[in-house]
Amino acid sequence: MNRFARTADLVAARQDARAEELAAHVLAFVQPRGTERLLDVGTGAGALALALAPHVEAAVGVDVEPELLARARDRAPANVSFVEGDATKLPFEDGSFDLVGTLRTLHHVHRPELVIAEIARVARPGGRVLVVDQLAPIDPLDALAVDRFERARDPGHERLLSDQDLRGLFDANRLVLLREERAAEDRDLDSYLDLAGCEGAERERARAAAPHGDAVFSAILGWYLLERR
Repeated sequence: MNRFARTADLVAARQDARAEELAAHVLAFVQPRGTERLLDVGTGAGALALALAPHVEAAVGVDVEPELLARARDRAPANVSFVEGDATKLPFEDGSFDLVGTLRTLHHVHRPELVIAEIARVARPGGRVLVVDQLAPIDPLDALAVDRFERARDPGHERLLSDQDLRGLFDANRLVLLREERAAEDRDLDSYLDLAGCEGAERERARAAAPHGDAVFSAILGWYLLERR
């Protein structure tokens, strides 16, 4: 049984608990016009698609994990649909969407540059792109330590990208920055380990690798709103 088959209900419950806060943040940051066709890449249990659903014409969420998509469909209003698919090979035509977003996905992907390229491809010229993900610390040693902990907690973690990494990917794909923001997120260590289904010896190894050994640690999320040129 994979990680998401074991933790999908917990992931969905945590998403539900934060849904109102996320929706308010996304709405203020993106400021949708109400007529957009939205694609949520790496949707998981549908957090971004569901947050924006009342404020767009239609939304589609895509993810590789069927267990999470099942929870997303349980929560979906009439204007939202979900499909199983690979973020590095999106099953949509060029320029299909007015707004394309990805929330906390890139650090799970072995080649995040392919995800950004696909996001840019399916966004129409003049369309907007939202990228939200945890950022790597500026200090390279700190970044290595955080990645070591995240992989111990969740083997699906690949690597955190830095602000500089992301800006390079945006520039390479003709994505022009409109707005950006940093958000600190305090995480309770035990709850964070639970969310990944991290148990037994793996849990002890992850706990030992936790940054600074703290019971609560702070992650920094980068929020980027861009335009496809």
